[in-house]
Amino acid sequence: MFSGRYEHSLDEKGRVSLPAKFRETLKKDYANDKLIITTMDGCIYCYPYQEWKVLEEKAVSFDLVKPEDKNFMRLFFSGAMECIPDKLGRILLPPTHRDYAGIKKEVTLAGMLKRIEIWSKERFDEKILKPSQEGNGSASLSEMASRLGI
Repeated sequence: MFSGRYEHSLDEKGRVSLPAKFRETLKKDYANDKLIITTMDGCIYCYPYQEWKVLEEKAVSFDLVKPEDKNFMRLFFSGAMECIPDKLGRILLPPTHRDYAGIKKEVTLAGMLKRIEIWSKERFDEKILKPSQEGNGSASLSEMASRLGI
């Protein structure tokens, strides 16, 4: 599973290097390095191909008559793109995905167990790190930690 937080920079072509630990997890736990990327929650979600297939199977049960189901499907699945790291472990982040996530140069890659999230470093710091450092939402963070037995 993916864990850890890493900071990297995009190159001039819009590529970012996957941390070595994430590449190792892809090869060891998933037997290949094919990813499916899409946008959600203000960042780019990266799923190993096998995990993406599980999501697709679950999504078949969505009721496409319901506006909320249909809108979710449109956002989540229409943005999906296959992404295979190059020999140096870099993946290309398409301009549409970078624009959605507010990514210009600096990125934060966050391991989220079965997926990787790629954030604009500025957005990650503002939405995730800063509130936790200021104690905002600390009761809910403590509650979540207790659910893990921490």
